[in-house]
Amino acid sequence: MRPIGIFGGTFDPIHYGHLRTAFEMLEALDFEAVRFIPCGDPPHRGTTFADAGLRFRMVDAAITGQQGFVSDNRELRREGPSYSVDTLEELRGEFPGRSLGLIVGMDAFLGLPKWYRWDEILDFAHIVVAHRPGWRAPDIGPLGDLIAEYGTHRIDDLHSTTHGRIHIHAVTQLEIASTEIRELVAAGRDPRFLMPDAVRDVIEETGVYMSGMNE
Repeated sequence: MRPIGIFGGTFDPIHYGHLRTAFEMLEALDFEAVRFIPCGDPPHRGTTFADAGLRFRMVDAAITGQQGFVSDNRELRREGPSYSVDTLEELRGEFPGRSLGLIVGMDAFLGLPKWYRWDEILDFAHIVVAHRPGWRAPDIGPLGDLIAEYGTHRIDDLHSTTHGRIHIHAVTQLEIASTEIRELVAAGRDPRFLMPDAVRDVIEETGVYMSGMNE
């Protein structure tokens, strides 16, 4: 059985930067699927601009029709802060013999030691780091030690074991940020071509991110 990619985030809103990264991982690492899991109650960010239900609706709209992309609302249904390790532990229980790969950006990976129970994540899944130009993987400190012990360049290692490896994979750099999209919409400008039209339609219909809507 091929691995399942796990792609979490606030997705406030989801955009082509997220989607392209997920698609490249799906193809290059031969994942059976990538599960998009919007964060319900992000512990490190605070209040989101769009509520959980609306962010899930945008994710669902964004991935409709793409084979291998799956939306998953488990963090929205769970009470309390949305910790990745809890989600991975739950998924491991559902897919005991399946390889799981947690997809994170290099910026998120560099902050890994601040995550809740971060040293247990490899007990449940592989960590797949989306590498972009300008970011460098650490070679010292706790993350450097982690890469030295568990890092692999072999995609086969992600298939032959269910968890416990770190793989850094280069992806196309798209300079799109959710923060800039929100600012653009608040200024009355059109986010066309930064996201699928279905997501843009949801934003226009609901008025989320419009100036004054989130104050």
